[in-house]
Amino acid sequence: MRSMRRDNPGSSASRRGFTLIELLVVIAIIAVLIGILLPAVQQARAAARRTQCLNNLKQMGLALHGFHDSNKKFPPARLIINKQRTTTNEFATEPGMDEPSWLIHILPYIEQSGMAAEWDVFKTYGEHSETVRRRVVPTFLCPERHSATNAVADDVRMEIRFPCGCPGGVQVIPGGAVADYVGNHGDNSAGAIGRDTDFYWGGRGNGVLISSQPKLNSSLSTDSKPVLERDWVDTVTMADIKDGTSQTLLIGEPHIPADMMTRSPYNGPAYFGRHMTHFARVGGPGVPIAHGPNDQRANVYSFGSAHGESTQFALCDGSARAISSSISTQVLASLCNRSDGLRFEGY
Repeated sequence: MRSMRRDNPGSSASRRGFTLIELLVVIAIIAVLIGILLPAVQQARAAARRTQCLNNLKQMGLALHGFHDSNKKFPPARLIINKQRTTTNEFATEPGMDEPSWLIHILPYIEQSGMAAEWDVFKTYGEHSETVRRRVVPTFLCPERHSATNAVADDVRMEIRFPCGCPGGVQVIPGGAVADYVGNHGDNSAGAIGRDTDFYWGGRGNGVLISSQPKLNSSLSTDSKPVLERDWVDTVTMADIKDGTSQTLLIGEPHIPADMMTRSPYNGPAYFGRHMTHFARVGGPGVPIAHGPNDQRANVYSFGSAHGESTQFALCDGSARAISSSISTQVLASLCNRSDGLRFEGY
């Protein structure tokens, strides 16, 4: 006779899933774990982006050293004839103003020789093809701000104004790739109020990557159309950094407000030498390091970062480090000035 077996409905063998209360408890535990882990993951990613940014600065600093070793001088931030420019042609083809910036000079030293071959640093920006002008270099980008897919500024027409409110004329700025690292042009003692000697329109600068005047072929030059030789007049060498290479900034991150990404004058085409703030900045009283993208104290000439309360720099000794945005503007001015005779420890 075959016996029949009936399982106990309350036994564990007969259960097929979680009760509603158990399921809610599990979901609550998972939510708590996500809440605990997510900030840690975000912080780890931010730290990784900060490290990558610092590594980019280090590579660019070494590239500038390589350029100096080969040429016995640093590249010019740009070539510009000392003359206030209130009007200009819209094709970016004016000699002595529209030549490429220092970023193009260092391409061979960051394994970009192919792109370097497409540029002539003594021809104007507008004489190069749009494809070349819009080509992005990943080393020039901070991963906290840009990727290779969103680092190009479009053509724009805008009125330039100096900090005093003085008009600088309506400028047509052709588009091109942007950069998240800028050269140290020096302190702000020269001013930027529209005079020929001011740093914006061609003042020499007391930093390291400065506005330089091109050498002109006087036998061919005219007032309307200067002819540039393949060299520049105002040069900076290691020997000119009299304060010490560990006490002088070389390049750093620029202040860019959150709503000004890939927009001039904060973040326009970085290879275009006409507008200094796209590829160089100054520092000193009235021009502090920005506390962040929304800092109202800072201005278009300031260094700044998207990483928080510090901004990262490469120094002239080849090192790279973060500097607090709370640093004294007097100390900042001294770090920007290559030979003011002042030295600071623990900045």
